[in-house]
Amino acid sequence: QQVTCEESGKNLSNIPTNLFQNITKLSLKNNEITLKDSDKEILQSFINLTELYLNENMISVLYNNSFCNLTKLTTLDISNNHISTVHKAAFAGLNQLSVLNLSYNRITQLDSDVFTSLRSLTVLNLQYNFLKYFHIKSPFKLTKIFLTGNPWTCSCDLLDLQMWLTASSVIMENENSTTCILPNTEEKVPIKTAAIPSAECKTEASSSEDDIVTSTSVVKLKSSALVTALTTSNTTGNNGTRAELPLVGKSWTFLAGVLGFVLGTTLLILTAIKCPTWCSYLISYSHHRLEENDSEMFEQEFSADTSSSPTVSNDEDLTVIFEKNHAFVPEEDGFIEDKYIDLTLTEES
Repeated sequence: QQVTCEESGKNLSNIPTNLFQNITKLSLKNNEITLKDSDKEILQSFINLTELYLNENMISVLYNNSFCNLTKLTTLDISNNHISTVHKAAFAGLNQLSVLNLSYNRITQLDSDVFTSLRSLTVLNLQYNFLKYFHIKSPFKLTKIFLTGNPWTCSCDLLDLQMWLTASSVIMENENSTTCILPNTEEKVPIKTAAIPSAECKTEASSSEDDIVTSTSVVKLKSSALVTALTTSNTTGNNGTRAELPLVGKSWTFLAGVLGFVLGTTLLILTAIKCPTWCSYLISYSHHRLEENDSEMFEQEFSADTSSSPTVSNDEDLTVIFEKNHAFVPEEDGFIEDKYIDLTLTEES
């Protein structure tokens, strides 16, 4: 029994939650639905759904598992939206889907792996998008395909699609109007009959593979040379065995940075500690030239000290020695009072 629910043209931004769970046909076209996570959760409850129409909405991205749990769905229409990105597992779980309409969107790149899980797909509508090429990687069992209205380019990227259209029994709708643009002449020719030289494409593919192999071999040679240089520069121990160095990774740069930071910080701390002491030494140090009078006084005092003897009994000798040892530099007033000199002069008188 078919249960139809019509919710078209109601300016809905979300899928209603008050719908019957046993509906088989749901039409939500001409609304403002963006297919958020909440919308995907609501769709998962419609396990009996066979037809879903989301055309003329505001969907921009088809995320992974957007329609999971809809195992009975056979028709899905998402045309006339703003879809620019289709994730690889966007249609996962749609094992019974046979008709998929993605026309009138903004898709620029589409991988055939997106349709790998669609084992029952027979009709695919991709017309009026922004596709320039379409790589066929998995075998399609399509009976009808729509490709017109895309800016296809007659290049090597379109060769596998052309070969698949020619070899398979698929019907391409609007075949004559499904054209590609020649790069040199800007002329539009049908995709199926466009002259794409397969030999040149194979040559380009082989040259690109050779470049990849060459670059890979160069990287391997450089890595082997580095390993050889490291192993040959290992030091020999006392027992004659070669100490194997570990392979140098990216951690040594981190270690070097840490060591440099520690050493720099230590030097700064030592400089901050020692700087006041060094400054005090420099400030306290004063150098002046020794005058001639000072040197003569020093020589007289030194000679007097060495020639003096503790067992002197003569008062005159004692007086002379005392005067030599205790010579004073006259002050500006020219007068020096000395008790010892007065006593000696008194005794002599």
